[in-house]
Amino acid sequence: MSQILIEYIPFKPITQNLHEARMNPSKNLIVEGVVQRANAKNENGRIYPKEILEREVEKYIQGPVAQNRALGELDHPESSVINLKNVCHNIQKLYWDGDDLFGRIEILDTPSGNILKHLFLNNITVGISSRGMGSVKPMNENTVEVQEDFDLVCWDFVSTPSTHGAYMRPIGGLNESKNYNYNPNPNPYNKIHSLVTDIICSQTGVCCIR
Repeated sequence: MSQILIEYIPFKPITQNLHEARMNPSKNLIVEGVVQRANAKNENGRIYPKEILEREVEKYIQGPVAQNRALGELDHPESSVINLKNVCHNIQKLYWDGDDLFGRIEILDTPSGNILKHLFLNNITVGISSRGMGSVKPMNENTVEVQEDFDLVCWDFVSTPSTHGAYMRPIGGLNESKNYNYNPNPNPYNKIHSLVTDIICSQTGVCCIR
């Protein structure tokens, strides 16, 4: 059955571009870094085969990115529809480095975008998170694989990163080495949320996987 599939990666800008943003507050902040990872099991026990992710990324590049409408929200709604009232950023570019998908992202001068920008300026770590629709197939007791019907919707910025991932960097830090500072102590409330979500899914047939 098709479900909402949501993934998280921690996101942290580098100091240089934060300084530039403080010096020129009227200029939109640009960040760049890993937004998704293929062929790797995440903390939700979910694996995205690269051929499926590549297909959806190419569609996204040819569609929303090329048409300057690759928008995302601040925090995830439990919906496959992007709410324009809550838009905070626009993805300008996506590209691969091995199994890592990188994105260049402009933080917009919107109410939600300004909240996000000031979180960065105060060195608050947030997450970047993909949202899509699709089904999964069990591989073993703790692992499932995303299937061919996966349909990528967007990437959002969120408060609770929970996936193995790389920190994003504002534009200007591309020559620096990657920094994979994964936190081994996940938020215990994520397990409670997952349990409640599973109960709702089994009772109503409406599922949102986080």
